[in-house]
Amino acid sequence: MKLPIIAIATLSMLCLGACAPKALTPEEMAVAECTAQGGTMQRVGRLQSLQCVIRYADAGQRCSDGDDCLGDCRVEGSVLPPEGRAVTGVCQATSNRFGCFTTIEDGKAEATLCID
Repeated sequence: MKLPIIAIATLSMLCLGACAPKALTPEEMAVAECTAQGGTMQRVGRLQSLQCVIRYADAGQRCSDGDDCLGDCRVEGSVLPPEGRAVTGVCQATSNRFGCFTTIEDGKAEATLCID
């Protein structure tokens, strides 16, 4: 009588193990978390590392300080003002931190940074 019970229990455990959801890899977890935040995984920077890039809702809005934006307040265009000059800018478009840009704090241009 014990043998059929053990056999049924063993078969049940095997079936449950086969039906269990597959564990996500760290990469799959990163993609899921990024997607949940409304972002996309993109290759960025010189090393083309895969990172979550989120588009900011206030992208392109006029600003004079980083506190005005979800990301940074940045000088618009390719002409970079000298550090300390009074300027206005636009809120950065995405969370991508790579490239050359000049941030604006308290209505003044900060030093230009190039991050690769």
